[in-house]
Amino acid sequence: MFCQRCGTQLVSGVRFCPNCGQTQDDTPVFGSAPNPAPWIPPTGIRASGGRWIGEGWALVKADLGNYIVISLLFILLSGVPLIQGPLIAGFHIFTMKKLMGRNAEFGDLFKGFNLFVPTLVASLLIGLFTFAGTLLCIIPGLVVAAMYKFTYLFIIDKRMDFWPAMQASHAVVKNDYFGFTMFLILAFLVNLLGVLCCVVGLLVTIPLTFAAITVAYKEIVGFEQRTLDSL
Repeated sequence: MFCQRCGTQLVSGVRFCPNCGQTQDDTPVFGSAPNPAPWIPPTGIRASGGRWIGEGWALVKADLGNYIVISLLFILLSGVPLIQGPLIAGFHIFTMKKLMGRNAEFGDLFKGFNLFVPTLVASLLIGLFTFAGTLLCIIPGLVVAAMYKFTYLFIIDKRMDFWPAMQASHAVVKNDYFGFTMFLILAFLVNLLGVLCCVVGLLVTIPLTFAAITVAYKEIVGFEQRTLDSL
């Protein structure tokens, strides 16, 4: 079970979250009860990859020093097995706080570990599905990767478990498969440019990618107030 307020994984039967102190008696948790305001999939959405990349760059540029440091931590730790999912979630939490004008800290990168199980399983499934799609002439792999790009944000923001979060991300992207796939390709090209810049450029292009995805999610889905209050 998970704390509905902060998402920390809990031992079954506990009354209070050891991380935030939230009482658990009547609190919904992942997979056991619906959200107070059920999420309704959007319709008619069209991707605006270039604009989202631009807004992401503005966000990163405004605090470039801190973003470079947290990107370095992210790159160094991503080589550790089984923690990439929580790290991705943590990077999104950091970026959500920056986007909302909150005080973001380096420690936010590790807050994704409060959602360790759903983010881990999501990362494994997304990696598997993307690999399988890539074997089918590459293009299906790109579409699959685009389909699940918002999964971690749904886990963080809506307190969804891994599979509902993946389905919710797909529900957004299916409005415009081509546009969101092009958004993913544009983000890939930006990171390729970072690699070409003596690899050091990744310290800028990686946070730019996270920022663009977070900006897109905020515009299309919007953040839950209870999530913002708990950040």
